[in-house]
Amino acid sequence: MNSSGAAVLGAVFNLNHPAHTVDWSFIHLSVANVVVIGLMLIVFVLAILLPFPGAARRDAARRGAGES
Repeated sequence: MNSSGAAVLGAVFNLNHPAHTVDWSFIHLSVANVVVIGLMLIVFVLAILLPFPGAARRDAARRGAGES
Protein backbone atom coordinates (compact mmCIF):
# COMPACT_ATOMS: atom_id res chain seq x y z
CA MET A 1 0.00 0.00 0.00
CA ASN A 2 1.37 3.42 -0.86
CA SER A 3 1.63 6.25 1.67
CA SER A 4 -1.57 8.01 0.52
CA GLY A 5 -3.56 4.79 1.00
CA ALA A 6 -2.13 4.39 4.51
CA ALA A 7 -3.08 7.99 5.33
CA VAL A 8 -6.67 7.44 4.21
CA LEU A 9 -6.90 4.16 6.13
CA GLY A 10 -5.37 5.80 9.18
CA ALA A 11 -7.96 8.57 9.05
CA VAL A 12 -10.84 6.12 9.46
CA PHE A 13 -10.16 5.36 13.15
CA ASN A 14 -8.96 7.91 15.69
CA LEU A 15 -6.58 5.99 17.95
CA ASN A 16 -5.31 9.07 19.75
CA HIS A 17 -7.12 8.45 23.06
CA PRO A 18 -6.74 6.18 26.09
CA ALA A 19 -8.12 2.68 25.79
CA HIS A 20 -11.47 1.78 27.34
CA THR A 21 -10.94 -1.02 29.84
CA VAL A 22 -13.03 -3.29 32.04
CA ASP A 23 -11.56 -3.89 35.50
CA TRP A 24 -12.61 -6.81 37.69
CA SER A 25 -10.36 -7.00 40.73
CA PHE A 26 -7.04 -8.15 39.23
CA ILE A 27 -8.36 -8.69 35.66
CA HIS A 28 -7.97 -5.74 33.27
CA LEU A 29 -9.31 -6.23 29.73
CA SER A 30 -10.06 -3.86 26.91
CA VAL A 31 -13.70 -3.54 25.90
CA ALA A 32 -12.89 -4.99 22.48
CA ASN A 33 -11.42 -8.12 24.07
CA VAL A 34 -14.47 -8.52 26.33
CA VAL A 35 -16.72 -8.35 23.24
CA VAL A 36 -14.62 -10.95 21.39
CA ILE A 37 -14.61 -13.30 24.41
CA GLY A 38 -18.38 -12.91 24.76
CA LEU A 39 -18.94 -13.72 21.08
CA MET A 40 -16.68 -16.77 21.34
CA LEU A 41 -18.68 -18.04 24.33
CA ILE A 42 -21.96 -17.55 22.47
CA VAL A 43 -20.65 -19.48 19.44
CA PHE A 44 -19.36 -22.25 21.74
CA VAL A 45 -22.73 -22.63 23.49
CA LEU A 46 -24.59 -22.64 20.16
CA ALA A 47 -22.21 -25.28 18.78
CA ILE A 48 -23.01 -27.52 21.74
CA LEU A 49 -26.78 -26.97 21.74
CA LEU A 50 -27.60 -26.96 18.02
CA PRO A 51 -27.67 -30.30 16.18
CA PHE A 52 -25.34 -30.99 13.29
CA PRO A 53 -26.84 -30.39 9.85
CA GLY A 54 -28.28 -33.62 8.49
CA ALA A 55 -28.41 -35.32 11.91
CA ALA A 56 -32.13 -36.13 11.54
CA ARG A 57 -31.54 -37.63 8.08
CA ARG A 58 -28.69 -39.79 9.38
CA ASP A 59 -30.79 -40.96 12.33
CA ALA A 60 -33.67 -41.87 10.01
CA ALA A 61 -31.31 -43.75 7.69
CA ARG A 62 -29.80 -45.58 10.65
CA ARG A 63 -33.25 -46.60 11.94
CA GLY A 64 -34.31 -47.70 8.44
CA ALA A 65 -31.15 -49.82 7.97
CA GLY A 66 -31.55 -51.45 11.39
CA GLU A 67 -35.07 -52.71 10.63
CA SER A 68 -34.02 -54.72 7.57
